[in-house]
Parts: sequence; structure tokens; C-alpha cells
Amino acid sequence: MTQVQFTALVLMILLTLKLLLLPVKTVDKVSLGKTRWLMTACMALLAMQFLIQYTLQLRNTGHVAQAILLNLAVFIPCTNLLALAILYLLNESHVNNVDRYIGAPTWIAAMTLLFVGLKTDGEPLMAQSPILVWAEIGASALYAGMQAYYFTRHIRELRRLRQALQDYYDRDTDGLLSWMEVSIVLLALFALMVPLIIFTNGRWLVIFSLGIFGGIFYLVDSFCLYVASSASSKVAEVKENEEQTERQDQEEAEADEDATEQMQENLQRVEQAVKRWTAEGGYRQNGITMPAAATAIGVPRYHLTLWLKQRNMKYTHWINDLRIDDAKRLLTEKSGWSNEAIAEYCGFSDRSYFQKKFKEATGMTPTDYLTSISKK
Repeated sequence: MTQVQFTALVLMILLTLKLLLLPVKTVDKVSLGKTRWLMTACMALLAMQFLIQYTLQLRNTGHVAQAILLNLAVFIPCTNLLALAILYLLNESHVNNVDRYIGAPTWIAAMTLLFVGLKTDGEPLMAQSPILVWAEIGASALYAGMQAYYFTRHIRELRRLRQALQDYYDRDTDGLLSWMEVSIVLLALFALMVPLIIFTNGRWLVIFSLGIFGGIFYLVDSFCLYVASSASSKVAEVKENEEQTERQDQEEAEADEDATEQMQENLQRVEQAVKRWTAEGGYRQNGITMPAAATAIGVPRYHLTLWLKQRNMKYTHWINDLRIDDAKRLLTEKSGWSNEAIAEYCGFSDRSYFQKKFKEATGMTPTDYLTSISKK
């Protein structure tokens, strides 16, 4: 166990330094900066905890109660910081006071429960007793409850951000958020693994500990890679657009509150403008975003958004459907064209993405589709 504690200490120090040494230009966005410092604080706290554990060797010297108290005292604020960091990353504007401050009452309640258990068990101070064990279980339950709350908030904001991406870009962007999805699952698993670490010994303690250390490393390392890549800029662009859209939606919704008839006329104009735009092949422009498409169509973005909502469609799916229909036509009319040529003409970024979306839409590859048409 001593080697595990030393390894954890070194790992937390290295992760703290990695976060501190991130280039300034990669964390100039407010949400990225807050996420970075929250993660840095968490790594520093964990480093201090493992330094104390390694120095005092509480478990090895039989001071199990002290070790458990120290673990809970540190793990609750640390996982709170990590969970809050992910929330800021998903959408800073939707972080509320409960998100910010739920960690403090959880920590106070857990520590109070533990100290009450210490005072009322009738055993020598810090001795492991049945009453204290129940207090430790109660404190662990409070910790798990906090993590459950953050898990639901993460899922809700992740779904919102994924929808915002689908309403902005003309191709699938789920890969931009994959590391966040994994991190959310890892934080949820921490709620199960931390109590196991606290109440187990021997081989299982080492296994669970290494699992948590690996999860923390993945989360921090993935964040550093994310902010250094173009993915963070793409997501930031979508967030800015979403905030502008929400403000505009609210303003125009208030203005149109008593103008339902006028809105129907606006949507009819959008319908006509969209038909002209699609007839001209405007959707064939690769990489066209929602605001750019609204400008090209000649309608306000708010009206195009409402038009799509009426049809229960996401912008990404709508553009892909138009391109797939175009590709079907070209497969029959331009038999000499390759898949690469069709993909480029229709606005797909590359052949593989075209083939993937075509099969999702038709259940067949372009070659199989052409064969089925020929047999008819």
C-alpha cells in the first residue's frame, strides 16, 4: 500500500504541474480557465492527502478510523471540484447556486456525522467501532448523493450541448464530446469506488485505488488535450451562438406573443425561401453552419430555427437528408461518378462520412443502393 500511496502522490503532483503549465492562450476562455483552476485545486488537495497518508502510514499502523476520516474529508471536496469543473465546461451560463455550493453542506454534514459517531460510540477516540462504521457509511451515502445530483446535471447539460451542436454544424460532432461523456461516467463510478476504497483492505484496496487514479489521469489529460485542440474552439463557438439564440428567442417570442398570425406568415416565407435555396443547391456547401445557412437563405436565424422545430428536425439531420437525396439522384443519373465525386459535389466532407450517413439513411451502401435500383 505504501508504494500505491507514493505513486498516487507523484501522479497528483505531475497532474497539478501539467494544469499549471497549460499555455495561457489555450485557456483564455472563461469557462476553460475556471475548469482548469478547479481541477488544479482538486489535484493539489489530493496530493496533500496522499502526502499525509504516505508520511503517517495510518492504515499500516492500525489507525483505520483516522485514514477513513482523512479520505472522506478530502474526497468529498475533490470530487465536488471535478464535477463542478465539468459543469463549467459543458455550459457555464447554466451553472446555478446549488451546483456551486452543494459540496459545502455535504462536507459539513458528513464531517458532523463522523465526529458525532466518534463522540458517542463509548470507545477510545478514533477507535473503529460499530457506531463509527455506521457514521462512515452515512457519510459515504451523503457523498454518493452529491455525486448522483451532479450526474443528473451533467447528463442534462451534455444533452443540451449535443443538441446545440446538431443545430449548428452540418455534420455529426459527437466526437467532440466523447471524452466528456467518459469523464461523466468515471465521476459516477467514483461515487461507488471511493466507499469501496475506504472500507476495503489488501488486494481489492489496491485495485480500486488504481482504478480511481487512472480515471483522474484520464480526466485531466483529456481536458489538457481538449483545450489544446480545435475542438474547444468549435464548442465555444456553438455556446456563444446558443447564448445569442436564447436571448434573441426570448426577445422575439415576447414581441410575437400577440402576433401568431404574423409568425405563420413569417414561417411561410421561410418555407418559400428554403425551397429556392435548396433548388439552387445551397446545402452543397461543405461546412455551412446554421447562421451561415440562414443568411444564405435570406431569413432570420430565429425563423429558420422555428421552421425546423415545426418539423421536429435538427439542422444537422436536415442538411444531411438534403445531401442524401441529392446523392441518390446522382447515383442513378451519373453512373460514371465515383463515391468521392458524389460526396464532394453533395457537400460531404469525405467519402467515408458520406458512405456512413448514406447507410444510416437507406440501410444500404451507395453500391448496394445502385444495384437495387438497377434490378427494378
